[in-house]
Amino acid sequence: MPPILGPQHPSGKHLEKIKYPHADIFAVADRLVPEEQARLAEIHEFLQTEIRPVVGEYWDREELPFDLLPRMAEMGLGEIELTNTSRLYRGLVYAEVTRADVSLSALVGIHNELVLGLIDKLGSPEQKDTWLAGLRQFTKVGCFALTEPDHGSDIAGGLATTAERTAEGWVINGAKRWIGAGTFADFAITFARDTADDEIKAFIVELDRDGVTRSKISRKMGLRIMQNADLNFDNVLIPHENLIPGAESFANVNDFLCYSRAWVGWQGAGLQLGIFDKAREYAVKREQFGRPIAKFQLVQEQLSRILGNATASLAMMAQLAEVQEQGKLEMPFAALAKATTTRLARESAAAGRNIGGGNGILTEYDLSKMMDDAEILFTYEGTYDINSLIVGRAVTGVSAFV
Repeated sequence: MPPILGPQHPSGKHLEKIKYPHADIFAVADRLVPEEQARLAEIHEFLQTEIRPVVGEYWDREELPFDLLPRMAEMGLGEIELTNTSRLYRGLVYAEVTRADVSLSALVGIHNELVLGLIDKLGSPEQKDTWLAGLRQFTKVGCFALTEPDHGSDIAGGLATTAERTAEGWVINGAKRWIGAGTFADFAITFARDTADDEIKAFIVELDRDGVTRSKISRKMGLRIMQNADLNFDNVLIPHENLIPGAESFANVNDFLCYSRAWVGWQGAGLQLGIFDKAREYAVKREQFGRPIAKFQLVQEQLSRILGNATASLAMMAQLAEVQEQGKLEMPFAALAKATTTRLARESAAAGRNIGGGNGILTEYDLSKMMDDAEILFTYEGTYDINSLIVGRAVTGVSAFV
């Protein structure tokens, strides 16, 4: 991707003539074929000019900008996983969305990795016909209902939501928590334990059915645009054909959970690109003691550290994309990547906010917003600690938590 023109210095000095290096300083994106490079550059431009400047107020109000979804669909962000593109390209697209806003990247990633992709791979022909066209255009939205109020990290063994097969259909009972897009989604891919064989299975549950209630989880410190919800199912009757045929066992969806964890690794990398962008922009514009703070040694050290963390994260994710392209992605790889890039994002976010000084605590400068969002990445899709233990089990042969 080409260098990005640096901002005009308030004093009107020569800084407008400087072309600052792109945050992808080792040019990971140059590994893409020319067509993918051009498409990625187009998406970057769209996100930075049409999305990033306007999302801050939505973040402050805990609102999702529904008016932006049609343009996001036009840019292909609703159908990333159905394109015949490289894993590296798809990962870099996820990183670019995160670079603009973490909440919208959560919507785009969950939509593609855990809803659209799962229905495309595991759904029945009828389910595909019903949902895929709308999902590709964001005119239909699904959510992924796995986590429960009492079961997060131990969900595979502790899942309590039940599904009972009756003559009329399946009856779903239980509760789900932290469900992204759950407040407005058309349906939920809902995981429930079959009372007959004790297997965890996945069902499409339309959220306008009798017995479904949903409520927004408010006052989150980060990811405030993403509408997380509590979902409750009280004797919800769904047709037999709403069982997803390729997901009649929890083992069948493990690949999707692994891909999703890898996607959060790309979020960690993309967030750091955004942190570097905003911290550098602020440093070259902000004057103290008669000169831009970018001239101060401590500021330059922090910018260098942010860039180093971002570069290391991008390199790790590029290698992971190659492993995934070869069909060799396993959970310990995804867990290591997710744990590492989100840990580094947390450090980069603190450094970026520090460069902002007093202004760094205001969301209008993005730096505090990204610091809060980094905490969410560090926690969801497997906490840092759980992912570390998954890696630990792989490298030692013994489990610390099972």
